[in-house]
Amino acid sequence: MTPVIYSTDFGENAPNEITEKGEQEASSFELPEVSEESNRVESKKGFTKQEIVAEIKQQLVLAGPLVCVNFFSYFLLVISIAFVGHLGVLPLAGASIATAFTSMLGLTLLKGIGSALETFCGQSYGAKQYHMLGIHLQRGIVVLLLICIPISIILANADRILKFCRQDSQISDEAGQYARFLIPGIFGFALQECHVRFLQTQKQVVPMMISSGSTTLLHVLLCWMLVLKFGLGLKGAALANSISNWINALLLIAYSWLSPSCKETRAGCSSKALHGIPGFLKLAIPSAVMLGMEMWSFAIITLLSGLLPNPKFESSVFSISENMFTVAYTIPLGFSGAISTRVSNELGAGRPQAALLAVRVVVSLVIIEGIITATVLISGRNFWPRLYSKEKGVVEHVGKMLFLLAISHFMDGIQSVLSGTCRGCGWQKIGAFANLGAYYIIGIPSAVVLAFIFHIGGKGFWIGIMIALSVQATLLGVVTFFTDWDKQARKAKDRIKDTTIQKDS
Repeated sequence: MTPVIYSTDFGENAPNEITEKGEQEASSFELPEVSEESNRVESKKGFTKQEIVAEIKQQLVLAGPLVCVNFFSYFLLVISIAFVGHLGVLPLAGASIATAFTSMLGLTLLKGIGSALETFCGQSYGAKQYHMLGIHLQRGIVVLLLICIPISIILANADRILKFCRQDSQISDEAGQYARFLIPGIFGFALQECHVRFLQTQKQVVPMMISSGSTTLLHVLLCWMLVLKFGLGLKGAALANSISNWINALLLIAYSWLSPSCKETRAGCSSKALHGIPGFLKLAIPSAVMLGMEMWSFAIITLLSGLLPNPKFESSVFSISENMFTVAYTIPLGFSGAISTRVSNELGAGRPQAALLAVRVVVSLVIIEGIITATVLISGRNFWPRLYSKEKGVVEHVGKMLFLLAISHFMDGIQSVLSGTCRGCGWQKIGAFANLGAYYIIGIPSAVVLAFIFHIGGKGFWIGIMIALSVQATLLGVVTFFTDWDKQARKAKDRIKDTTIQKDS
């Protein structure tokens, strides 16, 4: 399949400014200086209307396709589970647990480590050190593929691990079988994540949207063929998932290697990518911890919901609420990727005030989005739950929970874009500590106290989540508010110099 070629040109940051000399000229390019005097003047007089409108346009152009990419990725998992649901209750339970097990122990880790590329590639792109993006990409691929090996071993023994955790034996066997057929897709997912960051930081988001959308459509056909037509059942759904991950990865790889838009940023396979791996891991590990702490907290709350009185009812209510929350989250997650790209690009280019403007604009946009989405959720509180269940008690209870979900979504949007700012600046360690405090010192303990001591039940869990998101947003907001953006631009310059020296050594 020939990839569709798109070019997203934003003017002075475009790769075609570097001549045919390519890497030789780029490697000798002098990094931009941060003009403290001009930045002070700019900050005093404020930003013009034209600058604000231009920034809004750039962020919407970036965020729109990224929202679609996030939604397609989520919907791909839903399609697999939906096909398995036709096979019976036991296969559905096994596939659901295996999907959650794989996401929490595998995909979250790969996503977190891969997000370090948002810092490295984004700042290098902003500094017009385009040749470095290919080196960072290859370095990320090496690290992620190596991490896939222990993840594969864990998935191969998923049934034993689940039984050790005293899960139902039959469900564990089904989940283990499903997880083993997900293993090939883990390696494709690793390649996909690296290329997503590589393209995102260059603002090449439309090809990502087309690739993920095409993959999701093909996934429906794959599931139908493997699950129903060829009768592979549970194994067929997992295998379809693995194949789809590889299809998306190969489409992104093809675009990265064939598109003229990536001509100056791709690099031939080089052993130089092996240099600087320790420096990469200094950001990658905190990135994984930062994302993992947030995702694992939801898994912990889900498990705790099964300990409440009437666990089947409470678990159903919480699962439906979490599902709706996840769908809504695809919107601020798109803005999170957009601000990560904007901040990293502008800091790399030595324009700290432009980075500050980008943060102010995205916070304003996500507040507006949060209000609109919250209004839609609350207005449709008698409708949305019916998409998931026909039981009157569940529908009514979820409807009441939507008020808490709406507030949680609003706070989640703010923390999401501030987390994107962290990735753009390279603050992953700060983000990890903020998440540790918000979720594990305040959020989860609050949820446990409210649910089990004050007997609020599932509402107590969501109040705990809401508190955690509020604390997380507040902590990251304070850090962002007191940031010296000139200093961040100088740090970005030093980081780019360090990685360039490692590459040339």
